[in-house]
Amino acid sequence: MSNLRTINPILDQRWADFLTRSAQASVFHTPQWLTALSRTYGYEPVAYTLSLPETDLDSALVFCRIHSRLTGRRLVSLPFSDHCDPLVSGPEDLASILHGLQRIQVDEKLKNIEIRPLESPAIEWGNFAAAESFYLHKIDLRPSLDQLFRNMHKDSIQRKIRRAEREGLVCEEGRSEALLDKFYQLMLLTRRRHELPPAPRDWFRNLVDCMGEKLTIRVVCKNERAIAAVLILVHKKKVVYKYGCSDAEFHNLGGMPFLFWKTIEEAKKTGAEELDLGRSDTDNAGLAQFKERLGGFRSTLTYVKFPASRAPSSRAGWKMQIAKLVVSHLPDRCLVLAGRLLYPHMG
Repeated sequence: MSNLRTINPILDQRWADFLTRSAQASVFHTPQWLTALSRTYGYEPVAYTLSLPETDLDSALVFCRIHSRLTGRRLVSLPFSDHCDPLVSGPEDLASILHGLQRIQVDEKLKNIEIRPLESPAIEWGNFAAAESFYLHKIDLRPSLDQLFRNMHKDSIQRKIRRAEREGLVCEEGRSEALLDKFYQLMLLTRRRHELPPAPRDWFRNLVDCMGEKLTIRVVCKNERAIAAVLILVHKKKVVYKYGCSDAEFHNLGGMPFLFWKTIEEAKKTGAEELDLGRSDTDNAGLAQFKERLGGFRSTLTYVKFPASRAPSSRAGWKMQIAKLVVSHLPDRCLVLAGRLLYPHMG
C-alpha cells in the first residue's frame, strides 16, 4: 500500500511555508500560480507528500488533475508551466513518491502522469520514461549591468536597444486593465502569425489577479501604439519571462530587445540574481539563437511520463499542418474562441 498523502496546496498553509524553505521552489509551485490554473481551466491542484498530517512538509510533488474528453484523465506537474521540480529531500524520498504515483495511475485509470523537472538527466526516474525535450535559457544577473550589456550580441541586440532609444520608444509597466488589453491584442497578432490560437484572455486576467506584485506586464509603444509586450513573473531572487508578443510591422525598431533590457535593468534594481528566459522548442533555432544573443546560457529540459508515451506518428504531423491551415483563415473572434475551447485540454 502507498504511504503517499495528499494535500491541497492552495488551502494548506504548510505548502506555502514549505516553498519559503525550499531552494528549488519556483514561481510555478506557488499557490497563486496554482489558483490561476484552477480558476481558468478547472484543474484540481494536488500535492503528494510522505509527510505526516500536521507536520512540516519536507518532500512533495505538486500536480494538477486534468479531466479531458480529448486528452484523457491525467496528472501533470504542471500544465502551462515550463518546469516544476520535485521538491524532495533526497533520492529515496523521490523514489518512494514515484512508486506511489505509479500505483495511483493504475488505481485511478489515468492516461499518464507527467513531471516537468529541471534536472531530469541527473535523477533516477525508475519506470518514468523521457518524453518531450526543450531548450531552457537563463541569464545570470549577478554581473554588473555594464557587463550584462556587453554580453549581448553587438549587432542583433545592442544596436537594436540603441535604435529603440533613438526612436523614442516608451515602456509602460504595471497590471492595469489597459495594459492587459494592449498585451492581449499583441498576443493575438503573434499567435496568428504562428498559426495558433491564443490562450484565453481569462488566463491572463486571472494571472494578474492571482499573482499580484509577482507579475508585471511591460508594453513598448511607438507614438502611443503598442508594438511589443512581455509578461514577467518574480519569485524570490528569480525573474521569469513567461510570455512575449509583438507587432511584426515594427520589429525593425527593436521593441523586444528593448523590453528585455528594461526587464534586466529593473531586475538588477531589486537584487534579482537570475532571469529565466523560458523554454524553446528544440527545432526553433531562431528563438534559441535570440535568447543566446541576449546572453542566455542554454540547458535541456526533458519531461518524464508514466507510462511511456508512444512517439507521435507522421499522421499526427499532417493533422497539425491541416489545423494550422484552418487557424490561419479564422477571423479574430473565432481564433479567440478556438483558444478558449482547446486550451483546457492542452495543459
